[in-house]
Amino acid sequence: MTEKIITMVQRKDGDAADLLDRRNRPLRDLRISVMDRCNFRCPYCMPEDKYHKDFEFLKSSERLSFEEILRLAHVFSGLGVRKLRLTGGEPLLRPGIADLVGDLSRVPGIEDVALTTNGILLAQHAAALKAAGLSRVTVSLDSLDEEVFLKMSGGRGSVGQVLEGIAAALTAGLTPIKINAVVKRGENEHTVVDLVERFRGTGVIVRFIEYMDVGTINHWQRSDCVPSRELLALIGARWPLTAVQANYHGEVAERYKFDDGAGEVGFISSVSEPFCGSCTRARLSSDGQLFTCLFASRGMDLRNPLRAGASDEELCALVSGVWGAREDRYSELRASQRKDDKVEMYYIGG
Repeated sequence: MTEKIITMVQRKDGDAADLLDRRNRPLRDLRISVMDRCNFRCPYCMPEDKYHKDFEFLKSSERLSFEEILRLAHVFSGLGVRKLRLTGGEPLLRPGIADLVGDLSRVPGIEDVALTTNGILLAQHAAALKAAGLSRVTVSLDSLDEEVFLKMSGGRGSVGQVLEGIAAALTAGLTPIKINAVVKRGENEHTVVDLVERFRGTGVIVRFIEYMDVGTINHWQRSDCVPSRELLALIGARWPLTAVQANYHGEVAERYKFDDGAGEVGFISSVSEPFCGSCTRARLSSDGQLFTCLFASRGMDLRNPLRAGASDEELCALVSGVWGAREDRYSELRASQRKDDKVEMYYIGG
């Protein structure tokens, strides 16, 4: 660990130092994929023709154990991480997930443990997750139109099951609930207003995500992307909106509140308005690869050092070295740096 790679600054409270990358971005958020499998086959993430019934996903022994995840969470917390998000694949397919939530919620320094799910299994898990210490949940729901939903989920699940999961999460108090809707031109932009109308006034926050070139198998074209500004104008024409400040530094969504007080909507605009400059997120795959960007080509292996007996100090040095050398800003450079070897979304949790 050298000063040329690791840049540290003293926090204002004087208690600890921040780990900064080469663009002075601190490490604050860790997204942990606990499962590479999913019960959906969304064409933009895990298309059926590639991830068919004979596809070989990771073996249980290849995934990080809960004990290994917990140990790494302690390491990352010591380096400044304050928020953890469990992802997949579909994280609720991992047996005993509530036990992991409980352990992670007690890690010193961790202020928030959240989870992203497609919602199909949420109704049966919501109460246990809340009791274990989960702070909140984000549910992926691209459309309320059953036909459009099935097209975008690969023919799996139903709108009713997702809505049942959201209702259970509300009852359990996993709030504020956020809904993430990926918008692809020609497929679901015509259902955007209906999605907003359904959740206005409920406390559920709908966020629209520009269709991105994550991975290499979704055959992304820029023309597939519906810019957030277009959606903002569409929604604002129906219900006047006013921009509001981010809740915290590094928040990915631009927030707009309804002028009539019926809540808010958000827009995640990685294509049209990149936010690389404020990105504080690292990603850990279910087999222990550390990635510093959603659009990365490769990660750094933490599983083998863990299983070979590396000390916490050695793990800390590995993570610090990777983050300290980080210069990622793919979305800002997309036009000039299109590449065909990016890691797939299901593998690192989006």
